[in-house]
Amino acid sequence: MYKIEKIEGGVCAAKGFFASGIAAGLKGNNALDIAFIYSPDLCNVAAKFTTNKMQAAPIRHFKQEKITQTNFILVNSKNANAMTGAKGVADIEEILQEVQKTHTNIFSPIMSSTGVIGVRLPKEKIIQGAKQFDLTQKEPSKAAHAIMTTDTFAKESAYEVTLKNGQSFRVGAMAKGAGMINPAMATMLCFITTDADISQEEMQAALDELTPLTFNAISVDGDTSTNDTVLLLSNKKSGCYDKEAFKEALRMLMLELAKMMVKDGEGATKLVTYRITGAANDQDAQTIAKALTNSLLVKTALYGEDPNWGRIASTVGASGAEAYEEKLRICFEDLCVYDRGEIHFDTKMEQAAAAIMQRDEFIISCDLGIGNGAFDAYGCDLGYEYVKINADYRT
Repeated sequence: MYKIEKIEGGVCAAKGFFASGIAAGLKGNNALDIAFIYSPDLCNVAAKFTTNKMQAAPIRHFKQEKITQTNFILVNSKNANAMTGAKGVADIEEILQEVQKTHTNIFSPIMSSTGVIGVRLPKEKIIQGAKQFDLTQKEPSKAAHAIMTTDTFAKESAYEVTLKNGQSFRVGAMAKGAGMINPAMATMLCFITTDADISQEEMQAALDELTPLTFNAISVDGDTSTNDTVLLLSNKKSGCYDKEAFKEALRMLMLELAKMMVKDGEGATKLVTYRITGAANDQDAQTIAKALTNSLLVKTALYGEDPNWGRIASTVGASGAEAYEEKLRICFEDLCVYDRGEIHFDTKMEQAAAAIMQRDEFIISCDLGIGNGAFDAYGCDLGYEYVKINADYRT
């Protein structure tokens, strides 16, 4: 057996990892805007990226270099370096070459970016800023703040796993994301570090398995970014590893960060879990759950705290998955409003359902009554603030 405990330290929680953030002048007002993650020891790296066909230059650079090991990540906010073509990739190469001149113990560095699409990187600001990095600093909160765009809070988490024999390893991370969130791998970035003694192949397999259940199970606005990136690094410093324990700790970490993104959705006031059961298969359940997270009519009903279960039923039926009116069951938490053809939505129940919708977090469940397919997806409401934020995004 093993024990998993929540700990402090974020992306620096694992042994041998350092991180911080500084103000390089990309954002103005002396706001933190570039960050680094560093390990003196070489790390295996696994990655997941956006499925958007317009992939940003940092992703193109990573794939072009076929990176499987690194010990340094440079992240900038304010500028996505997307839709910048070959010049955008060349800008990354120039920046990283200059960074390696200052910090000579960097191997196969990676760059990641987030912000406005269609603008070249301010190379000199980033290069001069990176010269100020102190690679001996452990300031995970500064790093997490430096990668934020429209986020209202920094997203960090870490866990320690203690094995039956007393040995332990850690997993820590930082992430950003609040808008353009509909991961199909959102604008989201996530950087995960671990000191577990795990191979690159097992890291990639774990990331492949868990991403669909965590980052790919969330939506804020239904838009998939050009820059979505999840990077997992291991420097093996703990000297120990357990496959089952590692995967569970990683799942907990990724799901926690994914929910933080939804909770911080631009203008969002509610985090809603859409729990689909009884579908013909897991794929149908996923299709329905994601349709509910993306439905504008459902989102606006959430914002208005209106328990309009008809919008839920309509979205289920329009999803394309197998569904039948006489088999469907819809509940707000444990309050069943529609049960296989029977409407239970009287005045008293409507008041009870509306009270549930006033909560910050709650579950809407749909039992299709067909098979064993199941999937949980996570979404938020949509209100006036979302429009304001994105109408003024570039300014």
